[in-house]
Amino acid sequence: MSFSLILTSLLLSNPLVLLSSYVSMGNSFPKPLTNEEEAYYLSLYEDGDKEAKNVLVEHNLRLVAHIAKKYGNTGKNPDDLISIGTIGLIKAVNTYKTGKSVRLATYAAKCIENEILMNIRTSKKTKSEVSLNDPIGTDKDGNEISFNDILGTDADAILDDIDGKMQVKKLYGAISDLLSDREKSVIIMRFGLAGQNAKTQREVAKELGISRSYISRIEKKAILKLKEAFAEDIVV
Repeated sequence: MSFSLILTSLLLSNPLVLLSSYVSMGNSFPKPLTNEEEAYYLSLYEDGDKEAKNVLVEHNLRLVAHIAKKYGNTGKNPDDLISIGTIGLIKAVNTYKTGKSVRLATYAAKCIENEILMNIRTSKKTKSEVSLNDPIGTDKDGNEISFNDILGTDADAILDDIDGKMQVKKLYGAISDLLSDREKSVIIMRFGLAGQNAKTQREVAKELGISRSYISRIEKKAILKLKEAFAEDIVV
């Protein structure tokens, strides 16, 4: 299949798989357009010529590969980085308007880099999130227990459900020993400990005078600390 046909498929169907396949075959990218050529194809594209868009993307793929290489030490697959960067390139071609003070390549470089950085940040954020439903151990009957099992009800119910020996005392000890004063306040209010009613993140944020997103970060950090405390000897 010629590159032009691959690129047409790329733009009309699945840009990620097809571009990555093309790159992995080792084919060299087309040369960048001259100023005059770029202006010509931009004019055609703004007049509705879809093939002109293909040409503009095709002749800027070398730029995608160059920028993607800068992020090769992030642990992301190189083909994935190029695929993600190509999405940024396509967005750049879609939104670029003639008359801007910079060339398309300069504008596209920023869009490509932003797309890659956004994906990397999203991946890191996803990996760091803690689910309250993730198992942290088992009870004496071998049943998996999550933080929701411990934090979701009052102390008496927990003692009944987990047969008296389960983690309430240890939980309160870990909260007292491991968490900062602000983390303690957030965990106690969020999960209704110490005789309080459970509150939403928005309610806690209003009460403490900080943003809801900050409450979310504090909560996740505190849960990570508590999860580590339970990791070694949760089985009773």
